[in-house]
Formats: sequence, structure tokens, C-alpha cells
Amino acid sequence: MTVRVDPDAAIDAAARVLGELAERDVPLAPMTTYRVGGAAALFVRPRTADDLAVVADAMRESGLPVLVVGRGSNLLVADEGFRGIAMSLAVLGADIAIDGTTVRAGGAVALPVLARRTVAASLTGFEWAVGVPGSVGGGVRMNAGGHGSDMAASLRSVLLFDLDRRDAAELPATALGLRFRGSDIGDHQVIVDATIYLTHGSIEHSEAELDEVVRWRREHQPGGQNAGSVFVNPVPGEVTAGALIDECGLRGFRIGTAHVSEKHANFIQGTDGGCAGDVLRVIEEVRRLVAERTGYVLRSEVRLVGFGDDHAGAAPDLHAGVAW
Repeated sequence: MTVRVDPDAAIDAAARVLGELAERDVPLAPMTTYRVGGAAALFVRPRTADDLAVVADAMRESGLPVLVVGRGSNLLVADEGFRGIAMSLAVLGADIAIDGTTVRAGGAVALPVLARRTVAASLTGFEWAVGVPGSVGGGVRMNAGGHGSDMAASLRSVLLFDLDRRDAAELPATALGLRFRGSDIGDHQVIVDATIYLTHGSIEHSEAELDEVVRWRREHQPGGQNAGSVFVNPVPGEVTAGALIDECGLRGFRIGTAHVSEKHANFIQGTDGGCAGDVLRVIEEVRRLVAERTGYVLRSEVRLVGFGDDHAGAAPDLHAGVAW
């Protein structure tokens, strides 16, 4: 891969390879639930596998990073923006196909939409996802879950396009390294679609379960500008990040335009016209104080984009996640 020192030259080189696929200086804030941050130097909306191959060529030629933007529900973009190639699969990965108990969904499909579609088809096992505001692709990569289940419980395979190798392959779920809120899927691997296996169920029972998940979320979690739970529970089922943050008396803790939610301590809220830098400073300070006072080093679910090497090098503690 050619590494270019001059970022402007690298962006121009990538734009030449991408041709008409490339859009310049596209704001990313409206594509995220935090609704803060800057623009992507280049933005691409691939429609075919051939378009993905062109993106791979542009990445190889320029040395620029590639960011797949899903629903943006765990994505924090720096105020300075992202000096790379951002990509949306909203066209290529938007389909849902149901055949008996087998469901194939594009990487860009919203998890709540898929949950409701499967229930309408008299299938059960995916109701939990109605409360997760992410995409199928992001849900697979982070092994999203809640209410006693997760992606790994029903996922059977994914169609993965490897930007480094410039090819696509169907991989079984067992090859993905799925674990609690994580996997072995890398930044260079694009989840085009996923296949899940469910079981036949009662629409009436499943709809009641959907309603209960939605009710619980509204009752216990804040709305507004946030990325859901910021930190992974350090000991799932035993020690929660929210309880540790509460123990440190950090509800309402504020830096500039960002603060810890008063309703749920593991949510960090942004504000209209706010700064991504403030959100990051709250994340970092909460993490520091919890480690200092409790001994637990919290791992963030929020993906940091465009913040530079100081933060990019903090993986997995501050640079975990995928753009849902």
C-alpha cells in the first residue's frame, strides 16, 4: 500500500480513482446519533460489489483509512472531521429476504426494522433488536445484544468484502471471533449482508415482547443526543459500568457541551451545536475517575473517528467499536 505524507494529495489521489463515486466534504454529524463533528473528506455510496472494488483501489492507491457509516449510533466524529473515505451501504445493503426460518439482511438494514419484519413473518428470536438503534453490519461486528440475547445467538454467516484482498467471501459465524460486544472483524472488512436462523413463533406473543422492550428502553434510558451505553460492562451480569459511574457520583458531570445523563449514568449526552471534543473529554474523565476510585478500567463502545493518533492508539479502551 502506498503511504502518502501529504493528506491533501492522498485525498486527491483517492478522488481520482473513485471518479463519480466520490463526494467531497460531506457532513457526518447528521448521520450520527450524537449529531456533532465535522465532515468526511470523501464520501461514497456504493451500489454494487464492483463499486466496493473501486473503493478498495482508492484505499490502496492513497493510503487513506475507510470508514463504514451505518446508523451512526456509536460513532463520535471529531470536530475537525474525517480525513479519509467514508462509505454508506444504504443502497447496496438495504434488502431483507425471508425464506422459512432463514433471514438474509443487508448490512445497512436497521436492527429495529429487521426485528419488526421477522415478527411480522411469525418468526421469533430477534425481538431484542427492536431496542438497538444500529445497523445489521454494526450489530454483527460489535455482537450487539440486549434483553438476554445477542447477534451470536442467531447469526449463521456473513457476506464479507475484504478491501485489502479486493474480494468477497461468505464466512460462517464461527469464523468471526464473536464475543461480548466485540468480534475479530477489522476496519478493512465490510459486512455486505448477514444470514440469521430463527424459529416459528406467535405474532401476538412476539409483538407483546417488542412492546415490552420499547417500554423498558423508554423508561430506563434517556433520549436526545447520545450513543447509547458508552462503556462495556466489565463483568457482564455482575458489575455494570453504569453502577460504577454512579458509585463515583458522576451523574450530571459536565464538561462544556457534554454531560453524563441524569437518567442513566452510562449515557453521555451531547447538545445541539455542541462539540465532539467535549463528549470525548467527558468519556476520558469518567473512565479515569472510575479507574482511580474503583480499580475497573472501562472499555468504551464508542468509535472515535478523526481524533488523531493519540486517541486512535488507545484501542481497545477508547477506540473500540464500529459505526452502527
